[in-house]
Amino acid sequence: MESDTQYEDKWPAAKAVGPAALLSRRRFALVAWVALVMVSVGGLATFIMYTSHPATQITETMDVLRNHTHSPPSPQSHVAGGPTMSFRENLRADTQYITSWVSAGWTNDVFTYINLIYLGIITDRVPIIAEFIPSHIGGHVPPIPFGKVFDVPRLRNLLGRSVLEWREVKDPNSTFVDDIGCWNVWEAVQYREAYPRRSRSINDVKLDISFTKAPTWIKMIPNYEHDQHVTFWSLARLAFPSTRAASLVTPLPSPKHNVSLPPDEHLLCYDYPWRFVGQYLHWTPELEQLTNAYVRRAFGITEDSPMPPFISIHVRHYDFEAWCGGVPIQECFAPLPVIARRVREVKDEIFTRTGKVVNHVVMTSDERNATWWQEVAQLGWFTPDHSETKETYGEWYPPLIDATIQSQGVGFVGTDRSTMSIIAARRVEAWQNGPIRLVKWGTPGADDH
Repeated sequence: MESDTQYEDKWPAAKAVGPAALLSRRRFALVAWVALVMVSVGGLATFIMYTSHPATQITETMDVLRNHTHSPPSPQSHVAGGPTMSFRENLRADTQYITSWVSAGWTNDVFTYINLIYLGIITDRVPIIAEFIPSHIGGHVPPIPFGKVFDVPRLRNLLGRSVLEWREVKDPNSTFVDDIGCWNVWEAVQYREAYPRRSRSINDVKLDISFTKAPTWIKMIPNYEHDQHVTFWSLARLAFPSTRAASLVTPLPSPKHNVSLPPDEHLLCYDYPWRFVGQYLHWTPELEQLTNAYVRRAFGITEDSPMPPFISIHVRHYDFEAWCGGVPIQECFAPLPVIARRVREVKDEIFTRTGKVVNHVVMTSDERNATWWQEVAQLGWFTPDHSETKETYGEWYPPLIDATIQSQGVGFVGTDRSTMSIIAARRVEAWQNGPIRLVKWGTPGADDH
């Protein structure tokens, strides 16, 4: 069981080759975006990258989105009614759907759902989003619904499209096990595991899945062991009849009922897309209010005091230690003076852009060394007090509050190659129009510049 403070996904910090991400022992790593050319995917098994003709595809994507700028119908208009014992009883015959599963640590699971929604847009299907599972904090912790973390009604309004949660489609208390066929992307892109990507959510939703291995042409570099990349458009092609029919092979029998089913056409599903979706994925008002209370307490101001602007920091240390190789920890991780230099850069950029002086800095980190935290305090930086968070609100909330704090900064300094930092940086850029920096690490002087 992982500690609740070890709340990030355990993905490696090895060197990237080109714009692609890195391979881990058990998972591929989501590392970065390159402008509009690359969009990361968490649970859909790999990075998804625009290829061949990126400019053309970006134009097509924008056309798709412009066609869906109308006000969205209510979620009830895309299901037959309230949650049912079998999901099929609740799907409308005139609507097509898409879903996938998560199993890669919370931040990467957020990427998965962003990517799933995006894939729904380009295939004109209604995404059905499952819960977040506690792969980062331990299996004893209950899952948390997507809509308890993110403001789904606001997302629907901003996208102009319906987005459903599984709990709106199938009764969470149902014991009925639905049979369904899904695409197995995981085996098509990597060669170490000869089975579909596994996820607790499949059992939580009570599904018995017969997987069909996706064709190898979905890979960026077919037959290349060290590539685990696919394109959105190759996955999207599997949603349409001609490509689907040409790609069918013998499905694997499902584990419970031993049925072999081709990938479902009504509810398209994959075992395992930010710019167009992620910026609209805002926190729930309740989570924002709770986070604001934590920040105000850290600043020592009253609940009704205006919130001063601050720069947020995310330093990831704990599980990255394993990826330092033979480099001593004190030389592998960027020291606080290096991080402080990046903070000064962000402060200067904010002043240059806006003329505003930002005096408050909030540190979030998984670091456990008390001396390190004392040094943070000596810099005059603030930290949220999580001493009673888990006991008061539950084990999901230390990472949720930290992630919300990170997104509220008018500027942000994060850790290079950490997906939690990457997604925080995108939020600050999109929501706050703030400058960002990602601190490099791994060798002495890695962030020298």
